Amino acid sequence: MSTKFKQLLFDLNEQLNFLDLEIDDKIDRGEKAIEIITKSINNLKKVFHKENFKNQEHEIDFFKNIKPKFTSKLIFYNSIYKIETKMPHGGDRIVKKYLNNELDRLKKYFDSNLDFYTYHRTGGNYLDFKYFVRGKHDVKLRLDSFYFEADQTFSTSHDFKVAKILAHDLVQVYLEHKLLMMDEKQPKEKSQLNHNLKLNWTGSKVALIELLYALHTEGVFNNGAADLKDIVEYVENVFNIELGQYRRVFLEIRSRKSDKTKFILALNKVLLKRIENADEPI
Repeated sequence: MSTKFKQLLFDLNEQLNFLDLEIDDKIDRGEKAIEIITKSINNLKKVFHKENFKNQEHEIDFFKNIKPKFTSKLIFYNSIYKIETKMPHGGDRIVKKYLNNELDRLKKYFDSNLDFYTYHRTGGNYLDFKYFVRGKHDVKLRLDSFYFEADQTFSTSHDFKVAKILAHDLVQVYLEHKLLMMDEKQPKEKSQLNHNLKLNWTGSKVALIELLYALHTEGVFNNGAADLKDIVEYVENVFNIELGQYRRVFLEIRSRKSDKTKFILALNKVLLKRIENADEPI
């Protein structure tokens, strides 16, 4: 990936991460995200047309590995926007049925494109010259009708399919997470509860907020699909703590003149010390 493409992708991820931190409402966030991603793809297109691809291998790499990283984000946020705006108002049973129907739609697309899913998942490349080179489309390869409406100078027959695979993975995680959160809100049987176990966060709130922002940025929850707000609320419940205006605290962390990640640096220091101490029990 060229430096220009890397910078565009980095800038896009930064803007989307900022949106996630600043806007709680999923619909508002989706609208803004779609606007940002659309501008980024337009910039990608301009840079692409200025690039001088030396051989077919570079063209294949762009449409197989680079462009889908941008367009998959557009598909993902647009899908979430549609899901949230069409969410039925009613009890848990109605909402769960709606979410499961959305999961079924993803499965149907998977089933109807199983051959290409297998090709992509297994790292196949023997058909790359048809899938990811402009003007090499083959109608026998079950093309999406979208391809014929797309800009042929900036599209191949299957780069959009790759983007949909990447996006659908994230949408699936998003839907399954919503269903999981609904189940967790249901009262548990007494046999499932451990009344003797109680963990309270006894460190500083600022330290915990710093840690949660780091974990969220790294995308360690639900493959990066979990909202920061949901993570905070979950941790507040588990560790019996009220984090309050955590976004304002993060702004204060950003304004630190030195050691912006004070708590994480301290964690690193004490863990290294423990690792290096051979006598310390695990």
